Amino acid sequence: MSDDPVALALKFGFLAVLYLFLLWVARSSLRDLRREASGSSFDEMVDSPTEAVKRGGREPKGPDLSAGVQPRLEVVAAMNHDPGEHLVIGDGATLGRTDAADVQVEDPFASSAHARIFARGQFMFIEDMGSTNGTYLNGRPLRRAEQLKVADTIRIGDTEYRYQE
Repeated sequence: MSDDPVALALKFGFLAVLYLFLLWVARSSLRDLRREASGSSFDEMVDSPTEAVKRGGREPKGPDLSAGVQPRLEVVAAMNHDPGEHLVIGDGATLGRTDAADVQVEDPFASSAHARIFARGQFMFIEDMGSTNGTYLNGRPLRRAEQLKVADTIRIGDTEYRYQE
């Protein structure tokens, strides 16, 4: 039984595409594993209050809200919000599509619980909460919790905020 040369070429082409796909998946997985292994964990980046006290320091406080520091997000582009509108986040907030989120992100690319902003020491940090489409800080995807600085840009889908104090 002889195979048609075109059918034989299609079979080998399909196998080649299948092996290339498997190679791509393996490379992507290895790259993610290397990134996780080489990146420091958030707890290594920022001392816990207990560790700071053990080293003879004082327990770090969050942003001094009594001194007029008022962490907030300025809307750059968001559905149902005017550009320039300020959303006060206090000492932390969750961002997402759910009604339970402190900052509701009405964007089709936002997850229910997409990201969170929280105080650690005297600084505010942002981290992605395992969202499907990721959270971007100044155009870079968040891989771990990162410290926020004034005028940092946070993007979730097509929604964009600017961090202010």
